[in-house]
Amino acid sequence: MELCASVQRGLQCMSDPAVFDLPTFAALLDAAYRSLLSAHSDRSVLAQPELKHVDQILLKQCHTAVTTFILEGVKQNADKSTISSCLEDVSFDPERTEILYDSLQKHKDQLEALLTSIGRCPPHINDVSWRLQYHMKNGHMQKVNEPFYLLSLNVENAGMMGATEDINFSCSVEQLQDLVGKLKDAAKSLEKATQM
Repeated sequence: MELCASVQRGLQCMSDPAVFDLPTFAALLDAAYRSLLSAHSDRSVLAQPELKHVDQILLKQCHTAVTTFILEGVKQNADKSTISSCLEDVSFDPERTEILYDSLQKHKDQLEALLTSIGRCPPHINDVSWRLQYHMKNGHMQKVNEPFYLLSLNVENAGMMGATEDINFSCSVEQLQDLVGKLKDAAKSLEKATQM
């Protein structure tokens, strides 16, 4: 598995017994799984009593690193040798590697369901509405005199059983022209791809 430098640094900190003894390590792992699997975690990772003695910035870095590692492992369906090899590269001892691997296996089905629910399909645009507005002055009372557009895209998310939502944004005339040009290019590319 390829891991970015920040994830590697966070995992290396977790492997240090001076910072994370085994009970603290287990508490951080538990918090990571709770934050991934619970829609509304009852306590913040930083609020757990077992983790209060750890530097808060380091704790956030390690929490991010271990959750990223867990999700990457599940996404790639990594086996024990792959996980062991990755953790060995960041100085994990065999005991911590075994704890992390066992917890990963314990929660694997739930994590796979979580990743599957995210979906792969981008939202489908159903409708577009727009409104032209004119800025006469900015917040500093300086004259601006520029038109801008407020756009609202009504999109349907295939991964959420047809749920719709509105995506709202504003743009200048130049930005709108650029967006329209890119959409036309995308439509032409799609048309060519379907003709092959």
